[in-house]
Amino acid sequence: MSRDATPPAPPGLREAKKQETRQLISDVATDLFLSQGFEQTTIAEIAAAARVAKKTVTNYFPRKEDLALDHQDTFVASLAATVSGRQAGESVLTALRRAFADAAAAADPVAGFSGPGFAHMIADSPTLSARLRELHDLREAALAAALADTTGTPRGDITPRTAAALLGAVHRTLFQRIQELTLAGQDNAGISATVIAEADRAFGLLESSLADYASVGTAGSPPRAVTRPDREPKKP
Repeated sequence: MSRDATPPAPPGLREAKKQETRQLISDVATDLFLSQGFEQTTIAEIAAAARVAKKTVTNYFPRKEDLALDHQDTFVASLAATVSGRQAGESVLTALRRAFADAAAAADPVAGFSGPGFAHMIADSPTLSARLRELHDLREAALAAALADTTGTPRGDITPRTAAALLGAVHRTLFQRIQELTLAGQDNAGISATVIAEADRAFGLLESSLADYASVGTAGSPPRAVTRPDREPKKP
């Protein structure tokens, strides 16, 4: 190696540079999507605006939708993470109910708070709308797997899948509600107040079936699955 050769950058610097480039591309793409629409914006335009090669864009974001929905990994894992991290003695329903209220109070983008421009962009794009439905499905599947694991049930069993479908439906409906209120022009504070009250009613519909489902017991106690009353034959 000659004295004039530039030594390779430390791994930390290389990773930081990658993150900077990724964020730059994401920010540029978002600005273009908001100004001219998702469907109308091309990868070539994004690359030109970010001053990078088109291949660089696709290396960081294999799908065009990934440029717009940059919280998708966190979104998909969110419900399962709440289940895995819930408190001792807390049922899945209680944990998810609490987590949603916290997210709504904080106007968390993962819960659906995106701002009017972003909400319009998704509503106006068939591609993004379809991808968002896929992400809801993936989140429900991740929740079903977490429920199966926490109750010691096979992942293909109908019980965790049904519980995940019910809980996922409430979250999907609340997400859509936040988007509706955003498109209607309400601010985040007003939306939060509305959906927290509505979430209480929505989750309340599941209490009769899931109130004690997969509750975390005390140390050394296994989680409880669905509790049902004993069914003895009626005496004549």
